[in-house]
Amino acid sequence: MTVDTVTAIARDALFMIIKTSAPVLMISLIVGLCVSIFQTATSIQEQTLTFVPKVVCVFLGLMLFGHWILNSIVSYMTTLWSDFSIYIR
Repeated sequence: MTVDTVTAIARDALFMIIKTSAPVLMISLIVGLCVSIFQTATSIQEQTLTFVPKVVCVFLGLMLFGHWILNSIVSYMTTLWSDFSIYIR
């Protein structure tokens, strides 16, 4: 196994992590921003107000994108394990 192979595997793994976590993180970011704008507009300074909407929306996002996330990870792992004989040379 060469250095190029290791860096390619690491690069692909990091890209997979970013690709699969991006939808849920974007949902959390958008909901947090909307709640922050609402808090600013209404002068409500409750620290825990963002927690419940974020948790609910992240849960809904995982329900919506979970199938795609799981298929992407399984596809990556299948490719990684099917090329295992190439890596041990």
